[in-house]
Amino acid sequence: MRVALVCPYDLDAPGGVQVHVADLASQLEARGHAVELFGPGSGGLGRPIRVSYRGTVAPIAPWPAVGRARRAFDRFRPEIVHVHEPFTPSASMWATLAATVPVVATFHAWLDRSKIYELASPLMAPVRRRLAATIAVSQAAALFVARAVPGLDLQVIPNGLSVARFAEVTPLSWPAGRRIAWTHRLDRQKGFQVMVEAFRSLAIDHDDLWLTVGGDGADRGAIDVLPGDARARVMMLGRLEHAQVPMVLAGADVAVAAATGQESFGIAVVEAMAAGVPVVASDIDGYRQVATDGVDALLVPAGDAGALAAVIGRILDDDDLASKLADAGRRRAASLDWSEVLERIESVYRSVLGRASLR
Repeated sequence: MRVALVCPYDLDAPGGVQVHVADLASQLEARGHAVELFGPGSGGLGRPIRVSYRGTVAPIAPWPAVGRARRAFDRFRPEIVHVHEPFTPSASMWATLAATVPVVATFHAWLDRSKIYELASPLMAPVRRRLAATIAVSQAAALFVARAVPGLDLQVIPNGLSVARFAEVTPLSWPAGRRIAWTHRLDRQKGFQVMVEAFRSLAIDHDDLWLTVGGDGADRGAIDVLPGDARARVMMLGRLEHAQVPMVLAGADVAVAAATGQESFGIAVVEAMAAGVPVVASDIDGYRQVATDGVDALLVPAGDAGALAAVIGRILDDDDLASKLADAGRRRAASLDWSEVLERIESVYRSVLGRASLR
């Protein structure tokens, strides 16, 4: 098949959707499909701008580019156009309106409520009519989009990842001691301030403990509240390329995901599981899609730095618990390997091939 994959966010910026789309492209190509990536920035569908919304930043291209998308498709000649988040005013929306072949859409987002989506729902009809099949990456994402834009026939297909990429990594030479790994953007909703507050407490009783921070964002200054000794044990690595994430996770004693909400799946949680690292995560809908408290992760109330510190301390002080969580996490990650997920996406493609052209 010839598949056009369209991302709504700047392909050159960090983010879970960008990683998913790039990985999907590689997996499809490995199966013999012809694939081309489109999106803002280097994806050729508009110049991205950074738009802040509810504690995070979305690098989208909001200027209509239907003609540009149509010309790109005329050149590539796809049989399937697979867009991600087509109701976001960016490249995926313009590509959906430009497509003359079946369009498959994947929805990634989760919010407790989106007034923008709800108010704009009547305006989404032209986009919704173009969608031949719709996928949500989790039940949380499916519930959100179904509430905001009723009438979609959604099926849940989780994000995939290459487990071997995380499991077969030699740890880097880190400072002596134990280590907490953080591999998230430093946007407000990711909860980095909560992580820092927890580390302030942990650093008092664990003088060999380090916090390794892979990511960047507006909350990078949160570490400034730490006393000198604790601050000296925080390694700020800055923005990571996705290929660097396994090296940051490798050999860590705990991985933390402290988001306060707006997570539909928690791919970073699964990546840590694949790396064999015990996980502590916020008890929010998105993380419950991939982690079961007490089985393959420990979940704590979102925003509660005291609870986060206490649970991290349990893992650091209990080798048997750490080993149990790591083993269960590896099994959970294996169930989400691309070898398990890709066939389901290809099945969706096959189901819509041959439907009438929209031109």
